[in-house]
Amino acid sequence: MHIIQMQMLNSERVQALEAWLMETDTKLAQVNGQRKYGGPPAVWHLPPPGSQCEVFISQIPRDTYEDVLIPLFGSVGPLWEFRLMMNFSGQNRGFAYAKYSSPAVVNDAVRLLNGHRLEAGVRLSVRRSTEKSHLCIGELPASTQLDHLLQVLRGMVDGVQRISLKTGPGIVGASAIVVFSSHYDASMAKKVLVEAFRKKFELNISIKWQTTMKSTTDEPPPPHKFSKSLFPTPLKPPRHVLTPLRPPPRLARPPSRDAREFCKAVGEPAVPQTPPPPSSSSCASSLEGHLTSSGSLHCPMALLCELCEAKGVGVPQCNLTLSQAGSKGFMFFFYKLSVPGITPDFEGQVMILPGPSAYATVAEAHQAAALQVLQKICNN
Repeated sequence: MHIIQMQMLNSERVQALEAWLMETDTKLAQVNGQRKYGGPPAVWHLPPPGSQCEVFISQIPRDTYEDVLIPLFGSVGPLWEFRLMMNFSGQNRGFAYAKYSSPAVVNDAVRLLNGHRLEAGVRLSVRRSTEKSHLCIGELPASTQLDHLLQVLRGMVDGVQRISLKTGPGIVGASAIVVFSSHYDASMAKKVLVEAFRKKFELNISIKWQTTMKSTTDEPPPPHKFSKSLFPTPLKPPRHVLTPLRPPPRLARPPSRDAREFCKAVGEPAVPQTPPPPSSSSCASSLEGHLTSSGSLHCPMALLCELCEAKGVGVPQCNLTLSQAGSKGFMFFFYKLSVPGITPDFEGQVMILPGPSAYATVAEAHQAAALQVLQKICNN
């Protein structure tokens, strides 16, 4: 198995950051895969920024932090906010956003700092941020109701402020224009909503930016590792998670016909579909003998727990280690799953898309690990 090695942090750079934070009494907040300064800072005497007051910064070395970047971009004008995108390893993701008091200061920042030589062979890219915060969600059921859709979206992603629905000629089903509180929230939602609707409601929606302006930055380039938020999403999960695999509440997948009218306007669960049996006949026989009546076949975690219970062995425990994410937002976890009374332990790697929250992402990784273990059992 190919093992993905995590890049080591530059301890000197980390220590320099910590020393600068103590010396300047600068406060940073880790929020949703980003580290944020200000919004506003402790002392701010100017009016709050309006539109077109933010720059998008890319080509940042992975071991360069706020102790270098905030003084540099603060030299152009007072910073209302500075957001450095971070990954779980503690490195930055190579891009950031700086918000100023006015569009005039943004022009100065672009003019003075675009192409700025940060270190040998490294020059920053600084452009005006489009700050797009509107998404268009298409191919929703024609029966979709505004208040129900608002409830669903707020349960899946952060920052949803308001929505409007459109139907009529040329529109398949219904379309929704969703307004988010920030470009970051909209970007994370754009990454996760298609998969979230497919998993929860068996609806294949489309999603795109809703704007009449030509984009100058569009989305940030794909990071070396994951977001979603898709992932999408929320407080970052710890690198090591050790928890027993207890069966979660069983969520039924709704059948088609516009996902049973959007699961009866999102108020009622739909009748679950019968999943296909496992490919191995001996495995299928064992699973059907214990679990057909319980309806657990669609949930690997529940299935594994019930199999262990039927065999009279202990409750499975899974140690997850986040490695990093690859292209297209996928996250890689290494797992070591142990069952008291069974040796040796099961080990492997799973690749998942991040969920709408840290808890959901870890839960999804547990499910993927459990499924992989079940497949190994069936193939033996």
